Amino acid sequence: MVTLRQLQYMITIVEEGSFTRAARRLHISQPALSRQLQALERFCGGSLVERDARPLRLTPMGQAIHPHARAALAEADRIRLAAATAAGGPGGELRLATLDSLTLGVLPPALSAWHEGNPAMEVRLAEYRRAEELMAALGEGRADVAVGPALDQWYGPRQLLGVAEFVLVLPPDDPVAAAHPGPSVPLAAFTDRAWVHFAPANALSAVLNEACAEAGFTPRTAVRTEQSVAAPLLAASGLGPTLVPTYVLPAHFPGRVMRPEPPVRQQLFVCTTALPGPTVTDFVEVLVRHARVAPHTSLDDLGTASGR
Repeated sequence: MVTLRQLQYMITIVEEGSFTRAARRLHISQPALSRQLQALERFCGGSLVERDARPLRLTPMGQAIHPHARAALAEADRIRLAAATAAGGPGGELRLATLDSLTLGVLPPALSAWHEGNPAMEVRLAEYRRAEELMAALGEGRADVAVGPALDQWYGPRQLLGVAEFVLVLPPDDPVAAAHPGPSVPLAAFTDRAWVHFAPANALSAVLNEACAEAGFTPRTAVRTEQSVAAPLLAASGLGPTLVPTYVLPAHFPGRVMRPEPPVRQQLFVCTTALPGPTVTDFVEVLVRHARVAPHTSLDDLGTASGR
């Protein structure tokens, strides 16, 4: 008997192009993945994947069942949502996976707009630290929608939500900032400084490391924090510079905020499972329309020009 899990595994194998990458994405062992595919092939009566091809690709039989496999997974999503709606009255539940920093400034306007139009539907928010965890939640069926950066490995439907701009945060009287009266400052000017950094599990840690590497240095660390919202406050107090997306900063932030040179930007995506149902599709439209990736206030109000 065929199972939804076997269909999802077959699709993932072809999307990744190898058993190794598919097993890693699905968080299972490669032998277990192979056994599930073999069980599906026995049910279908033939080989579904050309194992000698690089990357792996579907056989004619695999190509024939592929659209039906995707349709079955999409229908399972619709059944789950319908059951949740029946169990909870007219509303139901929608599961959103995202990074904890995105709940600070990007998602609140969109979630508010969704709740206004769907007051009886509960949105269950799961907050993670790394983009890989978002993809795992979506791929394993623990989320209906994922919002986050660097989801290039996701081969299902995805849509660009916006491009986040990163800024340097400094104390108001920072001497390097004083020597650069404009809105921008070379990142290399902070080569010898100790930084307010992020815990390795926080996705912003990799952004800071990569930006500094592009500027030609490895950042020394004064303090590490797990909380994205804490880093700019620590930097404004004089512990060291930090690099954060503008959406985590409140209006009238007390520190000095400057644009780094070269600029640091990050694409944010909204991703769904294959062939999402109508509720998920409507939710994605609201996200794209109302999510606030750009700063909700000018950089002047954040302290760029005034040096407050």
